[in-house]
Amino acid sequence: MKDTTKRSQRPDVIKVLAQARPDDLNPSLLADSARQRRDFARIVTELTDIHGANLTQGRRRRGFRPLGAVALTAVAASVVVAVGAVDWQGPADRPAGQARSSASGRSPGSGADIRVDGHIELLSAATHAESSPAEGTYWQTTTQSRHVDVAEARGRLIAVSSTGTDRWSVGVRPGTKSLMVSGENSVTEPMTAADRERWKAAGSPHTVVAEVGISSGTAKIAYTVGPGHPTLMRTSVDDKIYAVGPDNVSYRDLRALPSTTAGLRRYLEALYGRDNGADGGASGRSAWMLRQAGNLITMPVKPGVRAAAYRVMAALPGVRVVGHVTDPLGRVGVGVDFPDAYPTPLGTTRERLVVDPSTGSMLSDQTLLLEPSARAEKAGLKAGTTVGNEATTRMGWGEQQITVPKDARG
Repeated sequence: MKDTTKRSQRPDVIKVLAQARPDDLNPSLLADSARQRRDFARIVTELTDIHGANLTQGRRRRGFRPLGAVALTAVAASVVVAVGAVDWQGPADRPAGQARSSASGRSPGSGADIRVDGHIELLSAATHAESSPAEGTYWQTTTQSRHVDVAEARGRLIAVSSTGTDRWSVGVRPGTKSLMVSGENSVTEPMTAADRERWKAAGSPHTVVAEVGISSGTAKIAYTVGPGHPTLMRTSVDDKIYAVGPDNVSYRDLRALPSTTAGLRRYLEALYGRDNGADGGASGRSAWMLRQAGNLITMPVKPGVRAAAYRVMAALPGVRVVGHVTDPLGRVGVGVDFPDAYPTPLGTTRERLVVDPSTGSMLSDQTLLLEPSARAEKAGLKAGTTVGNEATTRMGWGEQQITVPKDARG
């Protein structure tokens, strides 16, 4: 008798495809009107273009930024400070929730792992997302972060690693508040044993200095070696709790989002048209759409909206879906790569989302080093290194507000 245990654990491909089918392709909804015939022709053309883009970009990769990042105007200053502390790999002037388009880069071995089942498993994530719990009092996420930079101490280049835990609790009921505690158990230290030896040879300085990218070139940032203090931020203003594209939105706004793939795609496309800071061009549009869809997945939206966001991601032109990847915590999932790479002082980088197709959960938001700069290479960083990561370890509803550490600042 054949062992069907492993087989039963794999998603039913036919069922997944049927459940994930966009409304635009549902035969029961096609009444043969002129508009519907035009829409159907457009969809078929887009799918052909998507497959072509995936094949021609088989030797390239791309990635991302912190999930569900708030960009509320009244707290913009504190948010920029927090983002600058953990997201220095991208251009420093990039708005929260927006990816930056630039020159594409190459990733070692990236042409060998394009798999059709990558898209199928991403659609499987959409199916599982539809069954997630619907509502609660606080929408809470916990992420473990690790970010790598190259700093200088008395003429010596040292790769430094900064780690910490962030907890975000968004109150959605009347009278509740939204809090973010970032940098719990945080520490900045030399990345490897060799880096520690170079740091010691430089006199074990308490502060080391690195370069970060800004719109006009580069700037300096100082890192304090050793443990840090957590920071407290209040992330809501009145009833506005998140940013979606250029808009600050309330919980009611989030619950009113369209839960069909076509409806959500049209909603995001309209926002893109109003976002003056969005990058132009096809790849810039796909990157913007991917960022917004990825952010929505981490917000307290209806399960149907979260599922639609996954389906929007799966159909974006230029976005590459990799069948099986492992995030920095060792969890296996589906990788969703951004269409372009961008330059930083560390070299050419690309962002990637990793999702769990069996649960519909977001696992991580990574920045991968595709080609190190001379400075980074001298410090020992190699192509393929994860230089930024936000790994989600908890995402869901809670009934109690998070506890703020006594030593939290801000």
